Amino acid sequence: MNATATATKSKKDSAPSREDFAALLEQSFAEQDLAEGSVIKGTVTAIEKDVAVIDVGLKTEGRVALREFGGHGREHGLKVGDEVEVYLERIENALGEAVISRDKARREESWVKLEEAFNKNEKVEGVIFNQVKGGYTVDLDGAVAFLPRSQVDIRPVRDVGPLMNMPQPFQILKMDRRRGNIVVSRRTVLEETRAEQRQELVQNLEEGQVIDGVVKNITDYGAFVDLGGIDGLLHVTDIAWRRVNHPTEVLNIGQTVKVKIIKINHETHRISLGMKQLLADPWEGIEAKYPVGTRFSGRVTNITDYGAFVELEPGIEGLIHVSEMSWTKKNVHPGKIVSSSQEVEVQVLEVDSSKRRISLGLKQTLQNPWEAFAEKYKQGTEVEGEVKNKTEFGLFLGLDGDVDGMVHLSDLDWNRPGEVAIEDYKKGDMVKAVVLDVDVEKERISLGIKQLGGNPVSSSAAAGGGELKKNAVVTVEVVEVQDGGLEVKLVDGGASAYIRRADLARDRNDQRPERFSVGQKVDARVTSADKKTGKIGLSIKAQEVAQEKEAMEKYGSSDSGASLGDILGAALKQRSDDKSED
Repeated sequence: MNATATATKSKKDSAPSREDFAALLEQSFAEQDLAEGSVIKGTVTAIEKDVAVIDVGLKTEGRVALREFGGHGREHGLKVGDEVEVYLERIENALGEAVISRDKARREESWVKLEEAFNKNEKVEGVIFNQVKGGYTVDLDGAVAFLPRSQVDIRPVRDVGPLMNMPQPFQILKMDRRRGNIVVSRRTVLEETRAEQRQELVQNLEEGQVIDGVVKNITDYGAFVDLGGIDGLLHVTDIAWRRVNHPTEVLNIGQTVKVKIIKINHETHRISLGMKQLLADPWEGIEAKYPVGTRFSGRVTNITDYGAFVELEPGIEGLIHVSEMSWTKKNVHPGKIVSSSQEVEVQVLEVDSSKRRISLGLKQTLQNPWEAFAEKYKQGTEVEGEVKNKTEFGLFLGLDGDVDGMVHLSDLDWNRPGEVAIEDYKKGDMVKAVVLDVDVEKERISLGIKQLGGNPVSSSAAAGGGELKKNAVVTVEVVEVQDGGLEVKLVDGGASAYIRRADLARDRNDQRPERFSVGQKVDARVTSADKKTGKIGLSIKAQEVAQEKEAMEKYGSSDSGASLGDILGAALKQRSDDKSED
């Protein structure tokens, strides 16, 4: 080889051409297997202000903002020479630079780890960094998840500020990589942790154990007491033996109390507590303290639709049923008879120690108004009262002592039906009546209005004088002629009566009402006289039959040869002569 050739070869070995360099560069790209949309490794070559320059083995270096290496709540900690993973978006942009991203690389990496944790039901660490509609966003080392407001804590949290930008565990509830959706829960983690703690604490507690606790929360139905990491419920009925309307009457939040463990549910970890169980039971020997029939003073603590509760002593309450509150106010709400905190005198009606019940009576401490009325107004006494009500049975009158008396339809009028006579009265009328009967046990007072005018049977005199009796002969005046008979009134006494068509004459042909005229006076015989109802039964037929019998006895029977006509003629002549003499 000549010198020229040797020189030429040496020059080629020491200084490769541009074409050789390009070929070597393409070969290097091929060996790295660099593809857009993949995660690749690079080396930090420089840090310029807020940008990191990274060599990923391409023609030119890429630039990534330093904030992408930090994240929420932590510094980037990046230095020259560090090897990092980045996401290659484009090999070369318009400026000839590689377009790379640490966020997208971390996101891709995070999705792989998160899917693995989700499948294994493992917890992941994240940082709450922003508030959105309905909840918050959480950074799971590059992947962004949604935290619903209801999943922040076991109880509603008003201020989430202290939880922001602080690394803490979460449980993945739902993942959808295609849509890029992740839903997480902090509450699930807290409940699981709390359940483990509760289980451990519950195992160290026993029913009947007395322990100190701190009142943590108060509700209408009781108070929650912290027993050192686990809560127990102190129900309002177990705070004291006496009635406690609301726990705040006895307890305050933060107050230290001594309680007794009543019951432990090891499945639900629920603990029932009691305070009154640490005190003596006031119901022991209750029958001896409150014998039936004795009277005590007490305070009204509660009023319901069915009665009122009265505290006889702390822890001992009795019920005055609505039926035992008043003698006269039957359909009135208890709140209109007594009021809360009112001091009342009551009588013990019944004691049941097994059911912890005492039945009390309020009306028993007052005189029975029906007894008082019976003592003051004897039978036959005249009273006056206001018409309270009109019914199909009669009138109800308000009487002395706030009691009512009833005038039955049959006791309204002697001569008219009750249905007719009741129309004369209206509500509010002041009416006089007579006391007919008082039934204290049934709480009934019977009155009569027609009795004020006297009994027609007693007041009407017979033709021969004296009180009306059966078979007495009376003279009546025809008041009205009807198809069925005659409406008449007694000449003496004025009592009304009715003579039926069949009683108008002995002879059937003469039983015609039209034979008589209004104002005509005739004799009739009394067939019935009811003092109670005042009804008088009359019969002209009975009078004729009696006259015939009397004539036959006076003038001889048919056996003497005299005819019936002769006998009747003699009798009528004698009666005519007697009237002429009169």
